[in-house]
Amino acid sequence: MPDTDTRRITLLVYSSNAAVRDRVRTALGTRPAPGVEIDIVEASTGAEVVARCDEGDIDVALLDGEAAPTGGMGLSRQLKDELDAPPPVLLLVARRDDAWLATWSRAEGVVQHPVDAMQITDAVLALVPSAGTALATGH
Repeated sequence: MPDTDTRRITLLVYSSNAAVRDRVRTALGTRPAPGVEIDIVEASTGAEVVARCDEGDIDVALLDGEAAPTGGMGLSRQLKDELDAPPPVLLLVARRDDAWLATWSRAEGVVQHPVDAMQITDAVLALVPSAGTALATGH
């Protein structure tokens, strides 16, 4: 019998680097906490991110600030500017000094490369809407 108390969240993971996307997937797993299951949607281009977030049903977008040619910081700002209901954004940055750019990008959270399983899990779960909260639906 399925667990009716399990909260399923959809996490969009964006990086132009497949190894970064794989490290995030491995760090989070499919059950990062009791009662929480994650479905990961991967994107390797900025256009994919915007299109997928516009479709809706993304609970959190994790964007790589080091992605090229479209960086996660600029993409975060674009999502916040262009979508009526953008998902919360978690930025993955190379240097702690880059964290101030999250303010400019309007991201709700920041974690630092290299991907750390505990740090990234805590950061993603902190941005997940509570059960019963309306999810972001793009336009």
